Amino acid sequence: MSATSIAASASTPSKALPGLAHALVQAELLPRTLVEQIHQRGQETRSSFIATLIGSGSMNAPDLAHWVSKTFSLPLLDLDAFDPTRLATGAIDPKIIQAYKVLPLLKRGNRLVVATADPADHEAEDKIKFQSQAQIELVVVEYDKLTRIIEQAGQSASSQISALVGEDFDLGDLSDGAEPVETKDQANEVDDAPVVRFLQKMLIDAINMRASDLHFEPFEHFYRIRFRVDGELREIAQPPASIKEKLASRIKVISKLDIAERRVPQDGRMKLRISPEKSIDFRVSTLPTLYGEKIVMRILDSSSAKLGIDALGYEPEEREKLLRAIHRPYGMILVTGPTGSGKTVSLYSCLNILNQPGVNISTAEDPAEINLPGINQVNVNEKAGLTFANALRAFLRQDPDIIMVGEIRDLETADISIKAAQTGHLVLSTVHTNDAPTTLTRLMNMGVPAFNIASSVILITAQRLARKLCTQCKTPVDLPAQTLLEAGFREEDLDGSWKPYKAGKCNACGGSGYKGRVGIYQVMPITEEIQRIILNHGTAMDIAQQARKEGVRSLRESGLIKVKLGVTSLEEIIAVSNE
Repeated sequence: MSATSIAASASTPSKALPGLAHALVQAELLPRTLVEQIHQRGQETRSSFIATLIGSGSMNAPDLAHWVSKTFSLPLLDLDAFDPTRLATGAIDPKIIQAYKVLPLLKRGNRLVVATADPADHEAEDKIKFQSQAQIELVVVEYDKLTRIIEQAGQSASSQISALVGEDFDLGDLSDGAEPVETKDQANEVDDAPVVRFLQKMLIDAINMRASDLHFEPFEHFYRIRFRVDGELREIAQPPASIKEKLASRIKVISKLDIAERRVPQDGRMKLRISPEKSIDFRVSTLPTLYGEKIVMRILDSSSAKLGIDALGYEPEEREKLLRAIHRPYGMILVTGPTGSGKTVSLYSCLNILNQPGVNISTAEDPAEINLPGINQVNVNEKAGLTFANALRAFLRQDPDIIMVGEIRDLETADISIKAAQTGHLVLSTVHTNDAPTTLTRLMNMGVPAFNIASSVILITAQRLARKLCTQCKTPVDLPAQTLLEAGFREEDLDGSWKPYKAGKCNACGGSGYKGRVGIYQVMPITEEIQRIILNHGTAMDIAQQARKEGVRSLRESGLIKVKLGVTSLEEIIAVSNE
């Protein structure tokens, strides 16, 4: 009988025998009675036919693999020549790998190469296709080598997680603020004790390290977890890639996201209760990538807004300008800067000062990052039609005193915000620009009329976050006078009364030389002269020149004050101010 006819017969086996057993009988390699006995024994011991066949000694693994490769016209691979650390184990659920004894070797785009000793097991192939949503290409391997690598991979994953977590780790209370609703299948998928313990340890470690974000990143051959500490991403762990699906599922369930949807980004929230009195919120974002879902979790600590404006790093005259503006009865205050520069904390620090029983404050955010009792907070939901503009219209019918808009990103939102500021309301918001003068030209470029900008905006604050030098290991450094002058210092600043500091290394800061962050600010009130420039459609350069005449510091000049005080290094200020 030809190989083609045997393969065809294997694809439609008899009811009594599985595909591989049927093919062996058709090829007359083994008597039917022996094959039936092996099949019966496998059913009694709940073992696969191929495992029972090789265990009985009726055929050895190399001979069987060679025959299967020839019969089913599939390539034969020697697993001894394959690097097990380069397995694409994250491409298939570990439960499928263990149950069907298959091994994902390589994934390129939508093509997944899978090693198997039994290509006639169509149930396994169907499950892999459904779970991976990939085009499957089978290669034949020897059964004993296959099971050995699968067992080693499983033990390696468990030992790596155990080593990362530790045996004495105490579980916290992890939830979304309410009891998550899980189906039975979802619960089975995510209730994996090592993965649960590992996730909670990562969250606790992130909080202890004062991280602002956690990044869970899947790649082809490894899985990486990084924390953003003091604005800098640091690699924390490389757990086995095989846990990426379980870890993503666990995070999605407790964040009330759709566990079955892996094709589109999703956003959610979760809560970690550290003690009966304290809990930390996390904003969760998932993103489908080539090799799985990347998940970023932002730590939202409401206590940061309650530290007070003095803790933010404003110089005394800048703080006075800001306080005078927020106590005005109406007008618009804008905070500008890149993502992660502390704009939200600055706005909420102002709202915390204004939050009094006799004041009605409403905010529209995407999403609300800090929970502040006494303030009416609304999450924007574009899909449901709740945009910034629609929320603002609703606010104006809610008898507001103060309105905070998470971000002005289009003309409609800008127009309604400015009209609110012109009709007796104090409006606070953010705009993504590089400094205070360019914020005004950005509004003009959106299409806001110049007279509306001039009559509504009362103050703009641009800000950056710079890393603070560790107080335990910072050391003085001698820098040439020319270097200091080129950085922005004036001749009169170099009077010898101060010395710049550089970063050192110690255990307190983890060897980075920096611990914590401080804000540097450009606080620009909109004076009558600046209003005239706006009405005459002046450029950002014209506005900046006038602001300098009025004593407004640039971001670089504000940062250099922190250098003179020994708060941060000159290198850090040059890096964040970019002037």
